[in-house]
Amino acid sequence: MTMPQQLQGRLRLPIIAAPMFLGSGLDLVIGTCRAGVVGTFPSLNLRTTEEFDGWLTQIDEALAEPDATGREAAPYGVNFVVHRTNKRIEADLEKIVEHKVPLVITSLGAAKDVVDAVHSYGGLVFHDVVNAPFAAKAAQAGVDGLILVSAGSGGHSGGLNPFALIAEVRKVWDGPLILGGALSTGRDVLAAQAAGADLAYMGTRFLATEESIVSEEYRRMIVESGADEIVYTPSISTIPANFLRGSIIGAGLDPDNLPIPERIDVSHVTNPHTEEEPRSTSSTIAPKAWRDVWSAGHSVAGIDEVLPVAQLVDQLEAEYTQAKGELLAVIGG
Repeated sequence: MTMPQQLQGRLRLPIIAAPMFLGSGLDLVIGTCRAGVVGTFPSLNLRTTEEFDGWLTQIDEALAEPDATGREAAPYGVNFVVHRTNKRIEADLEKIVEHKVPLVITSLGAAKDVVDAVHSYGGLVFHDVVNAPFAAKAAQAGVDGLILVSAGSGGHSGGLNPFALIAEVRKVWDGPLILGGALSTGRDVLAAQAAGADLAYMGTRFLATEESIVSEEYRRMIVESGADEIVYTPSISTIPANFLRGSIIGAGLDPDNLPIPERIDVSHVTNPHTEEEPRSTSSTIAPKAWRDVWSAGHSVAGIDEVLPVAQLVDQLEAEYTQAKGELLAVIGG
């Protein structure tokens, strides 16, 4: 295993709660870190750099001291879009360096200047990829870890089976791997490690917590949906992504007859994390992605209830421990 030194001994479980657009808020990030796993949020969840700075200040203050039991909080992270369409790159990066954000998750391009800026204060940079060629590019930029976005992930998802994706990326990368896609239980976390990942990347499971900033209806739909009710389509955001069928219907659309976005860049169909700028940045249909049509991954199959984040981490730990014991019994037998 290749767990980064900055995270060794800091985590109760090898889990990163993925940054979710319009889903990860202050309470979720702070609660997740306090529970012992990495909490993250997208910088673009805030409308301005000033608001982003305010969140960083509040998180720093909330996580500065150990809890009543003496346990220190896990590190937190920020998802940072480094594509040229993000007009706040320089301003937000300045705040990231000022606050010494422990983990920066870069998307839509692996930028060496961003990596160097984060490394200047000892921070980590993880980059999300969907295939080996993009993994190789990220490695050249000097990132510390790769997040493998496999088939079944919530939001913009890759199309490769996680086992195949790990195998291909390991041909070009021997550093830390973080696996995302359809993980919802502690048993899944152990399976990700057994497959060769160092950390599990869980998004949808943390949407179904009391601390997420999504609506009660959204949470309920996650709990009530199965994996076959996840629709993978470019029609909502012009880039292929996974959405809840019920929310598509609720928005007045037919999930089986969705319109094709105008001027869709076909490169996004096979690689939603391409560094090229989309030719169309919004769908031709009225409902808005993420706000009116809700994203979720195949992990809904393993989600049966909405829990406080602290209770969820307790549950994940119990499942993880039980699965490890059962596996050791099998191996030992």
